[in-house]
Amino acid sequence: MATKNIEIVASPKPAHFVGDGFRVHNFIPGIQGMDMKRMDPFIMLDYNSKFHFNGSDNPRGVGVHPHRGFETVTIAYQGKVEHHDSAGGGGIIGEGDVQWMTAAKGVLHKEYHETEWSKTGGIFQMVQLWVNLPSVYKMSCPKYQAIKNADMEKVDLRDHGYVEIIAGEYNGHKGPATTFSPVNMMNAKLKSGGKAEFDFPASFNTGALVIEGSIIVNGEQKVPTDHFVLFQNEGETFSIEAAEDAVILIISGQPLNEPIYPHGPFVMNTREEIMQAFEDYNTGKFGYLED
Repeated sequence: MATKNIEIVASPKPAHFVGDGFRVHNFIPGIQGMDMKRMDPFIMLDYNSKFHFNGSDNPRGVGVHPHRGFETVTIAYQGKVEHHDSAGGGGIIGEGDVQWMTAAKGVLHKEYHETEWSKTGGIFQMVQLWVNLPSVYKMSCPKYQAIKNADMEKVDLRDHGYVEIIAGEYNGHKGPATTFSPVNMMNAKLKSGGKAEFDFPASFNTGALVIEGSIIVNGEQKVPTDHFVLFQNEGETFSIEAAEDAVILIISGQPLNEPIYPHGPFVMNTREEIMQAFEDYNTGKFGYLED
């Protein structure tokens, strides 16, 4: 097996607010060299690094808005997120939990700080990924997966920490999320000096986001907190060592290699499909959700 070397170490761009509840750094597609085509099937990655929100009786977040053609994956690291959608999906996720919404042919949804957590506020930290759907599934029925941290397979690395699997496979262990194309998504939680080895096909688009601490990749490159590592599409294996206690989100997916035509909250394959999405939204085909 050949080593998968680093292509880019990306520092976070200046943060911006999505609604009034999510203060995010955009890595995909905002970083040069990490556009939707290069990162396929990962077409968006927003990272809400640690940020303190004061308490509020009115939960902060994003009001009702539509999506079609892809999936949203929200990973909570600190704080609590509440979600509702027009297909009946929804719930609350806390630290370590994940909500995986398949928008497919279209949903309305809203997401915001959980009501009770919002009253006191505190440190909030999360990631939201958009995972593109293959064209054959873009107009399938929406669905929602609530994935509790307790339900994730955790692979023990002896005294080094562990890897918790959200989707895909690590060392023969599988995560609970179902996907429409080969996608691996997992958190490596390593003690200082701890090391984990990863193995993904050379053709898969692969990256790592340092959520906590700092790491050394392949025994050479030190990467600090809140930075993203993009790996080359050559070689299969790479190693991550924790320079201090660290949490690292690992993503690796098989590219769909289909046309990507995004417009706002819709990601389809052609301009005509985008126009149809707007027409369907405007005529109420995405259902109803109270704001």
